[in-house]
Amino acid sequence: MATYVNDLRLKEIATGDESGTWGTSTNTNLELIAEAFSYGTEASFGSDADATTTIADGATDPARSLYFKVTSGVSLTATRTLTIAPNTVSKVFIIENATSGSQSINISQGSGANVTVPNGGVKIIYTDGAGAGAAVVDALTDLSVADSLTLQGPTLTIGDATAEDTKIVFDGNAQDYYVGLDDSADDLVIGLGSTVGTTPAISVDENQFVTMPKKVTASTSANISQVALTSSSNAVAWDAQAAANAFYSTTENTTFSAPTNAVEGAIISVEIAQGGTAYTVAWNTVFEFAASTAPTITATANKTDILSFRYNGSVWQEIGRVQNLAQT
Repeated sequence: MATYVNDLRLKEIATGDESGTWGTSTNTNLELIAEAFSYGTEASFGSDADATTTIADGATDPARSLYFKVTSGVSLTATRTLTIAPNTVSKVFIIENATSGSQSINISQGSGANVTVPNGGVKIIYTDGAGAGAAVVDALTDLSVADSLTLQGPTLTIGDATAEDTKIVFDGNAQDYYVGLDDSADDLVIGLGSTVGTTPAISVDENQFVTMPKKVTASTSANISQVALTSSSNAVAWDAQAAANAFYSTTENTTFSAPTNAVEGAIISVEIAQGGTAYTVAWNTVFEFAASTAPTITATANKTDILSFRYNGSVWQEIGRVQNLAQT
């Protein structure tokens, strides 16, 4: 009696069987071997539920194909599991999740590990054929490319939205570098070594604030964008991080409030421009001036004063002042 216990479910003719017809069975086997290198597609999910696809014994079946496009006859509403049977088949598959409903699918074979294929995604997997405890394995885990790798698409996604650091490591002869996401801090980091968060050189947080802990050398002059401040209810709010180079056109008698986001060592400056009508400007006590005396802002129409401060961790100490400047 013929058996089908091989990984491609081909007919294995018993000794002495099929006299005169063995050629037909052999030709079918050859066709099925070719099918195992081919492209196949199947609506594996006929309903919104887990499903099993069984590679047919000795007959054509899309599930035997190397590239297996999985579709669904209905729209899936949750992640569903597709079990590949029999659980004794050890085989490599390229599986595309083309199901409807924008859901991931789990590829399973036994009680062992599964592999999740996101909707619209493709994964290369293999089944280990270990029987009831069979596992499905992502064949590209820890993939190592010996030479150049070219990506022709516009997007490279690293990570799967789980809480973990992700990175690209540049393995140098004397020094390694990385570009990575410090997931716990929500920072994009460029640094030395291969561990994200260790010896950072540049960090960008979710507010797009940039931190560089070491010396920065610029070949051209730095340009810090000017940010306009406004007075509301006779008070000027000043964000020291977002508006380090500030500009304020007077509109009313006002007081500069204590700057927010103060960081020790930060330097900020403000240009105060009087318009056609001059207004007074006062200062919160966190601003410290020479002899602890605040300056009188030029009270002349169309004149400008510029003041600079450095934060020492407690107060904003004035480090520069120029007054009574023409605006044109």
